[in-house]
Amino acid sequence: MPRITFIEDAAALQPVLRKGLREFNKTLFVGHPPGRDLAIALREPGSDEPVGGLCGRMNGGWLAIELIFVPEAFRGMGLATQLIAMAEEEARDEGCHSAWIDTLNPKALTLYQKLGYELFGELKDYPVGGSRFFLQKKLGPMT
Repeated sequence: MPRITFIEDAAALQPVLRKGLREFNKTLFVGHPPGRDLAIALREPGSDEPVGGLCGRMNGGWLAIELIFVPEAFRGMGLATQLIAMAEEEARDEGCHSAWIDTLNPKALTLYQKLGYELFGELKDYPVGGSRFFLQKKLGPMT
């Protein structure tokens, strides 16, 4: 019988879980293109080190935008909009019909809604006094 224990290093466990789930879920996505991770780096001028960007996954006809971060010094320049547009374009090219994203940030919620994302769920009191919002968008053909 396997042992169940708490560990401190969640980052070491995540690849094991991700690999296992992706292998298990392959049967659910028969007939769809294979899933693919997506990563777009935001770099300071003159540096190769990422300071922000977007990570997501395309699978089952959907783009899941899992992480997006623009450092404070670069906010207000339209970079989040550009990152999302690049991810959506890549997803369309890969045959995705829709995208989803979630956020705790009311300003990000407003931005995503301006970009055509529609609210489909809210986890209230996460964190206490706030909400986590879930949004989706149909990725029609490029106009």
